[in-house]
Amino acid sequence: MHTAVDAMKSRLTQIDDLRRAASVLEWDQQTLMPAGGAVARGRQLATLRRLAHDLETTDETLRLVDAAGRETDGRDPGDPDRALYRVGARKVARARYVSSELVGELETHLSASYDAWTRARPAADFDAMRPYLERTVELSRRWAESFPDANHPADPAIAENDPGMDVAQVRALFADLRKELVPLVTEIGKAPAPDTSFLVKDYDVDAQLAFGREVVELLGYDFQRGRSDLTHHPFMTKFGNGDVRITTRVQKNDLTDALFSTIHECGHALYEQNIDASFDGTPLDNGTSSGVHESQSRLWENIVGRSHAFWEHMLPVARARFPEQLGDVSVDAFHRAINRVEPSLIRTDADEVTYNLHVMIRFDLATALLEGELSVKDLPEAWNARYQADLGVTAPSATDGVLQDVHWYVEKIGGLFQGYTLGNVMSAQFYDAACRADSSIPARIGTGDYAPLRRWLVDNLYRHGSVYDPNDLVQRATGEALSIAPFVRYLKRKFGNLYSLEFESPAGA
Repeated sequence: MHTAVDAMKSRLTQIDDLRRAASVLEWDQQTLMPAGGAVARGRQLATLRRLAHDLETTDETLRLVDAAGRETDGRDPGDPDRALYRVGARKVARARYVSSELVGELETHLSASYDAWTRARPAADFDAMRPYLERTVELSRRWAESFPDANHPADPAIAENDPGMDVAQVRALFADLRKELVPLVTEIGKAPAPDTSFLVKDYDVDAQLAFGREVVELLGYDFQRGRSDLTHHPFMTKFGNGDVRITTRVQKNDLTDALFSTIHECGHALYEQNIDASFDGTPLDNGTSSGVHESQSRLWENIVGRSHAFWEHMLPVARARFPEQLGDVSVDAFHRAINRVEPSLIRTDADEVTYNLHVMIRFDLATALLEGELSVKDLPEAWNARYQADLGVTAPSATDGVLQDVHWYVEKIGGLFQGYTLGNVMSAQFYDAACRADSSIPARIGTGDYAPLRRWLVDNLYRHGSVYDPNDLVQRATGEALSIAPFVRYLKRKFGNLYSLEFESPAGA
């Protein structure tokens, strides 16, 4: 006998199928599609997104969701059917604010913008992207204005990616974190820098890709339900519980670029591959927020992948792949090199201490664009001024400056970058909780056994998908509300040891 929940689930699955089909086209666009397909691809994406939006916003869909709400009323918030109603109702309510025409406009424009960016970035041609970005800002403002209760034009996008957060909360968290990071960067900058010369030798591209694949398989990525491909800007995408794909990029003279971007995307994929299979095809079959998702990419990339214990086991494997480059490099020297703290131009290559300063710059510039306080034509100058003020560096061209991140050229402006810093903060809090539950985890990592950590993450985070909102999930998994203290404590302990410095513990540590 079919229930109201069954009827709602069937409708939400139809909507999800349309969006996953669009994701397949996006994956193809960013990996294999010939340049000549850009115009048609933009039209196809717009059609699929518009169809999904139209189905999501019908009165019949709203009726089905409301009926499921009545049927599950009074159940525990963690009950999957009640959670599906809650998430589905939130998505339907938000979708009904936005017109189908605007959805189609956004998709068509952003597809063309991405295609233009793939040529403009290597050519350092911001002028070519300026009209695209101006249009993106205009459409992003129109999209934000669709939500009548927004206090700031970035609030709707933040709520979409990180439910429970808004501009005011993000700014407060950033201000607290910045107070800790700036003195840390200053003190580390006074210490001698480690040697990194062996990381930038000639590394065979195919050997790098094979090594990255070997590493993520050991971490737990299931290639029977995924694959890895090359792209301009690495990402993870999911088409279903049995198809979770990662991408990477590779440089011949830099071992770390492909390696750590592959581990980063593997972290995202481990989350998605381990969501309860019964949620497949529904809104629960996703990570619960951008911040929680980034916590997993950053946990595996940095807390695990840049740890001394990890390389105690993995460096001999790397030496076998690259004997000429790494044959006489010790674990201590390798560990220091991959954790070198140095103000830099590229966010995705930044060390753990300066990384969040990159994020704060992007967040501030994006909100200024939406507020109208900054014009697109003045963005490169504002970008360079902030980089000089915050990190003491200036990009020689737009390639490593305002054009470096794909996000402003393929997504709405505002509401995305805060997830990276929220993820860094959460990553330390989750790892602390995992080690409290199983104190053997660090030692097991040193032997190449990642199963204990992975099991804790599956049990406490991954399997739940979107059943719990991010703040609830953090509280359930760690026993505490979201706090910067574990992350700051982690940075001070790790980099104090690496640079022979002593730092005061953060408040609340």
